[in-house]
Amino acid sequence: MKILLLGKNGQVGHALQRALVPLGELHALDRAQCDLADEAALRAAIRRIAPQVIVNAAAYTAVDRAESEAELAQRINADAVAAIAQEAAAQRAWLVHYSTDYVFDGDKNSPYDESDDTAPLSVYGRSKLAGEQAIAAAHGRHLVFRTSWVYAAHGSNFAKTMLRLAAQRATLSVVADQFGAPTSAELIADVTALALYRVLACEGGEALAGLYHLSAAGQTNWCDYARFVIGRAASHGLPLQASPETVRPIATADYPTAARRPRNSRLDSGRLRAAFGLHLPDWRHHLASMIDDLATRDNSA
Repeated sequence: MKILLLGKNGQVGHALQRALVPLGELHALDRAQCDLADEAALRAAIRRIAPQVIVNAAAYTAVDRAESEAELAQRINADAVAAIAQEAAAQRAWLVHYSTDYVFDGDKNSPYDESDDTAPLSVYGRSKLAGEQAIAAAHGRHLVFRTSWVYAAHGSNFAKTMLRLAAQRATLSVVADQFGAPTSAELIADVTALALYRVLACEGGEALAGLYHLSAAGQTNWCDYARFVIGRAASHGLPLQASPETVRPIATADYPTAARRPRNSRLDSGRLRAAFGLHLPDWRHHLASMIDDLATRDNSA
C-alpha cells in the first residue's frame, strides 16, 4: 500500500513520518517537493504516486498574517484541499486531513462536538472551514481531525516560545481567558495511524469515515499552560529567569492580535474515543515528556 504524506516538515508531518511507516510504503513530501499553492503540480504529484492513502499535514498556519494574506490562506487551506479531495475520490483513496478549533467562535460554555455550528472569527478559521467543506463535497472516503493548540519538540510553538522567553525575562504576561487543551503532534500522529489501520484492515471500515475532534483530555488556559511548561523545565535545573509565580495572567483585551481567537477552544473527543476505542491522555502527559526531552538535550549540550 502506498501512503502519500504532504507537509512532512511541519510539527504533525514530522511525527507522522514515524507513525505511518509501519502501515505501508511511505512517500513523504515537503513544500519544495509539492507546494500546495501550485494546484497543477499538486494534482500531478498525486497522480504520479497513485497512493491508496493521502495524509495532508500541510497548511497555511500563520493565523495573524492570514488577515493580510487571505488569498494565500484560501489557496492553501481550501483550494488545494479541494484538489486533494477530488484526486483522492477519483482514485478511491482514503484522505486524512487536519482542521482546527478556530472554525468555532468560542462562545459556547462547554466543549464543542462535531454537530455544533461553526462560526470562525478569523481568515485562518474561515479558510480551514472551507477546506473541511471541500472534502465533504468531494464525497470521498476521508477522516478529518479537528485539533487544537498543537505542539511538538520539532518546530515552533507556544511551549517552546515560553521557554525561550523565560530564559530572557524575569516576568511574563500571558492570556488567561482563553481555554483549550494543548495537544501533541505525537498523539495526533499515533491516533492517525491507529485510525487508518482500523478503516483499512477491519471489516466495515468505511463506516468510520467522517469528522472527528482530536485533542488531549482536560483543559487549561494559556497562562497556566505557560506556568506548567516553565515549572517543569525549572525542575530540570534549566537556567530560567522567570518562574511559574512570575507569569502574570492578563485578559485577551490586553494582548491585541490581528486575528481574533475563540475564547473557548475545548473540543469534545467523545465520538473519536467511542468509534476507535481510544483513551486520550491528559494534556500534561505528552507535554511533560516533551519538556523532559528538551531539558535533557539542553543539559547535555
